[in-house]
Formats: sequence, C-alpha cells, structure tokens
Amino acid sequence: MAGQDPAPSSCDCFVALPPHTAAPAVIFAKNADRPRDEVQEVVYVPAAVHRPGDKVQCTYLEIEQVERTHAVVLSRPAWLWGAEMGANEHGVCVGNEGVWTREPVAEDEALLGMDLVRLGLERGSSAREAMEVMVELLERYGQGGSCKEEPVPFVYHNTFLLADRAEAWVLETAGRYWAAQRIREGSRNISNQLSIGTEITAEHAGLRQRAHSQGWWSGDGEFSFAEVFSLSHQPPRMEAAKARYHAGKELLRQHAGHITAETFMAILRDKASGICVDSEGFRTAGSMVSVLPQDPAVPCVHFFTATPDPSRSVFKPFVFVAGLKPVPQVRSPTFHDDPAKQIPRFQSTVDRRHELYRRHQAALELMERDQEQGQKLLLTLRDLEKQGLEGMNALLEGTVTPHPEELADLFFDCVEAEMKFYT
Repeated sequence: MAGQDPAPSSCDCFVALPPHTAAPAVIFAKNADRPRDEVQEVVYVPAAVHRPGDKVQCTYLEIEQVERTHAVVLSRPAWLWGAEMGANEHGVCVGNEGVWTREPVAEDEALLGMDLVRLGLERGSSAREAMEVMVELLERYGQGGSCKEEPVPFVYHNTFLLADRAEAWVLETAGRYWAAQRIREGSRNISNQLSIGTEITAEHAGLRQRAHSQGWWSGDGEFSFAEVFSLSHQPPRMEAAKARYHAGKELLRQHAGHITAETFMAILRDKASGICVDSEGFRTAGSMVSVLPQDPAVPCVHFFTATPDPSRSVFKPFVFVAGLKPVPQVRSPTFHDDPAKQIPRFQSTVDRRHELYRRHQAALELMERDQEQGQKLLLTLRDLEKQGLEGMNALLEGTVTPHPEELADLFFDCVEAEMKFYT
C-alpha cells in the first residue's frame, strides 16, 4: 500500500529561542532524511513581481500565482519544485516532516508538503504569515502525490516547523485538517509524529467536528490534536521516530541557555540518537542551520551542506544581499525529457548529481577506503567550516562589517574552497 514502505523515513527539525539561546537570536535547524541515492540541491530564487492571472507550476499541481514573491534559498530534492527546508529574505525559515495519521493518505496528485514549504517562504514575510499561507493552500488544494522519485507511490502527510526573528510555529496536518502551536520562548523539536497536544494556538475551523463525527473524540473535555489524530497502531517508522524525538528533546534540554549554531550542527551530526541517518534505504541528504538575530539591523545567516551526511559534510554560510553570485556547483542538471515531469511519472532514472555532490561522493569513498587519509580530510573540512563560522559569528556580533560584495560571493567562495579539497 502507498506510504507503507518498510524503509525508515525520518527528519528532525529544531528551533531554539531566548532564553535557551546563547545570544539574542532564534536558531533553526533541520536534517532532511531522504531515499539514499536522492540528490539535494541548494537553489536561490530571486524576488519577483508577477502579472495578474499568472499561474505557478508546483511539483504536480498548477495554482494561482500571487503578485509578489520573496527571494528564497531552498535545499530541495532535485526532482521536485518545492523544498525540504529553506529561508526567505525576511528571515523566515520552514522545514517539513512526514507523518501518517488517522486521515488516509492520497495518491492523487495535489500539493506536496515540500511545495507548501516553498509557497510559505515565497509568500510569507513572517513565520505566522507563512503558516497562514500554507494552511489556506492546504485547505483549498489538499496534500497528496508521491514524495519519492520512484514508480511505486510513497505518500505521507506533513508537519512543519516555522521560525522568524521573533517566534516559531509548529504546524501539524492530517489530510486537509491542521493545528498550529506558537512557540515564544525556549526550544522545540519535531520528528515524524504528531506532537501538538492541547496547546493549540490556531486550528482548522472544522477540526473538532471532524474528530467527533469520526468517533475519534467524544466532544467532551480537553482536545489533544496528537492523541485524537494519531494512528492507534503506528507504522514502524513512526514508532522509531519517538526515540529520536525524545533524544532530540533531551539534547535541547542539556544545552538550554547555551544553544548556538555550532550546538545545532553537533546535534544534526549525532548518529547515536539516530538524528543523523545513514541506513541502507535512507540517509540524511542535506542539512541546514539558520541564525535569526532579534536585532533587525543584523543579517540572518543560513548554513547549508548541499551534500549527504552532515557528520562528513561542511556547513557553508549564505546571507541574503543584492547581486548574489550564482553557485552552479550545487545546482543539479536539468533534463528536456525529465521522467519526474512526464506521465506516467518515474518510468526511468536520470543522474541528478551536481558537481559538489560528485566530488563529495568521491571523498566519502576515500574516507571509507583509507581511514587515515579520510580522517585527515575530515579535519581539514572541519577547519574550513570553523573559519566560516568564526567569520559569521563576527558578523552576528557586530565586530566586523563586511562589504556587500563579499557577502554576495560568500556561499560561492565557500563551495569553491570545499571543492578544492576534494581534487
């Protein structure tokens, strides 16, 4: 049955706000865990003005375009339109997770949760506004269609973590129904399961009526979204996610009051907890950490790996400025007859590896073949990452004021520097 593939499917998303952060900033992080051979690319899409009546082609569905879309940077599976995670020019970050609920999944093509991530970022100038955009589109178009580039459908519903400079939101869905919780302080994580209990800030107008009509809720007493809409017998992947969720929660507790970008990078690299995935069927395909200072005069900094396995990847900084230099090394090739866009879909495969992915893949093979050389390379990569972090921390602390041209070339330069170590 669609969506019941025994392979693990897992993602972990984190957010920390003051007083849990070391500095006055909101910090967002996500591991995107995907089918093992899937390529994740990092894409910058500039802000745009659109004509009345314009449409936008999402992964499967064409919908109405809005008058203006914000500039976004996305980490996404290279075959689709949406994104696993990303940020926009207003300091909004969004990431998604797959879940299975009492509402049946739909193989019929609709919006993917990953499409909703991008749509929220392109249309929302705050976390709340992005959430409102996403739920309006969810209610109108529904969610559905395969989330994997294979002929056998792999379908799930979605939960989301959204953050901006001031607050965060958890948005959880079951079909077209949803509940949202605002997070104003402390920290929060999500991991492939419903986690909003009775602390509901906003919800679908017909949510409780739906639960009552299906016999899932008596209509009396407190209403817990997670208890009412979770499956009584959960798929193995969701049972496994409980351990990751609790491990992530514990790691947040241990670091409360001292959380930095480096803290989240270490958590995303944690293999013992299962947060960093490297299994036969699935692995962490891309990772992201964002620092969103509460002071609007200080730029937000977003770090992306653009390569699998954060424990053996480099987090590279990206800052929104005018005149950004294109980074083709992390863009996948395009195909005239793309099997993801032809009907029936996914009848053949294409090589979507971008240049950084190819070189990184060779480096991973070296690490596995020659442990001594591999360890030397890993230490070199960590040193490169450390230099980037030190530069960005100086920017965030206000001790340096780099030229806009330097920031425009920043992500390109970091990707180039990493690639030199792979040759």
